[in-house]
Amino acid sequence: MIAEGGRRERKKQQTRELIAETARRLFEERGFEAVTVAEIAREADVAEKTVFNYFPTKEDLFYNRMESFEEELLAAIRERGPGVSVLEAFRGFIDQPRGMLAEPRADDARERLARITRVITESPALQAREQQVLRRYTESLAALIAEDTGAAPDDVRPWVAANALMGIHRSLIEFVRTRTLAGGDDPATLARDLRGHADRAFALLESGLEGYAPGSDR
Repeated sequence: MIAEGGRRERKKQQTRELIAETARRLFEERGFEAVTVAEIAREADVAEKTVFNYFPTKEDLFYNRMESFEEELLAAIRERGPGVSVLEAFRGFIDQPRGMLAEPRADDARERLARITRVITESPALQAREQQVLRRYTESLAALIAEDTGAAPDDVRPWVAANALMGIHRSLIEFVRTRTLAGGDDPATLARDLRGHADRAFALLESGLEGYAPGSDR
């Protein structure tokens, strides 16, 4: 019975991955808005109902991996060692190369990153969903920080800290997209420059905002 249950779970995972990869391929070829769930189902040789069983919305087909990112991020914060600040743990997690920027095949990674970036920037629906997901990340992080620190319900600091940290994450996303759409960068160069961008952003939080951008006489 245990072996049979394991086979069922593997089959479900294989079906999920097949549907997601089929959807990503079609989105990259034709754009998010131009592809229907029915077309994805036909291409993956599954029923349309099966697609929705695994992915409640069409946007979930594109952003399905973001759930694991959230889980990994929260785990990195939750499992940080004694004396390790939230900022240190967050930076350690963000500094790890991921996705196409960590792939050794520069040409393939560059082309794939460019296709995916165009899919997102050309789709209002995907951009709106991404903002929803990032808000959820921020709320989850704020709740975890509040729990860890024993903050009172009216303590604004966990919310401020979570928004500041996720603000860095958002800035890194925009940095990669802007450079990708401009063209010309190989993943190694982009990853190097991204680290520099992240270093400057974290340095600002590490030193604190007091004294930053003071008003001038006008």
